[in-house]
Amino acid sequence: MFGQDSEPVTLKRDCDVIVVPDGIPDKIDKGALVYITQAMGGSFTIYFEGNLYRISGSDADALGKEPIAPPEVSPGASDADFEAIAWDQLRTIYDPEIPINIVELGLIYDCRISRMDNDQRYVYVEMTLTAPGCGMGEILVEDVREKLGIIPTVAKVDVELVFDPPWSQSMMSEAARLEAGLL
Repeated sequence: MFGQDSEPVTLKRDCDVIVVPDGIPDKIDKGALVYITQAMGGSFTIYFEGNLYRISGSDADALGKEPIAPPEVSPGASDADFEAIAWDQLRTIYDPEIPINIVELGLIYDCRISRMDNDQRYVYVEMTLTAPGCGMGEILVEDVREKLGIIPTVAKVDVELVFDPPWSQSMMSEAARLEAGLL
């Protein structure tokens, strides 16, 4: 399951993980030898004892890695600047099984940003999954909340998971279809 490009790492501490693709929480003990198979957008997919697991970017230190810092927002950022930052953050979220970000996969249907009191912002995202029964769905939703919530001035993030219209490969960007070998 892991290839020549996988990086062997010994866990530096006990670490909470998510079983891929089931989405079930688990824990791997300090000292376990794991293989990083995907490290994109700040989270990690690892191979351990015949299974794939996802490790959140907030637990990067367990792998001896640095967590990704929040994006910078200049004090005079326009609404368009802020929207670009939000979309860039969404592009850092990858499906744990497919090395393609959720924007290019076509999973984000809408991202609306509005101003609240005290120059704080509210972000609403409407998204879907590649399959309604995807065990990683709630994990991806939480990733969206986390990645948008760390942007300075964001006070609230709501993510609505929808299945209408149903996702299809035609919603993928051309670059994503090429990456997935569908072109």
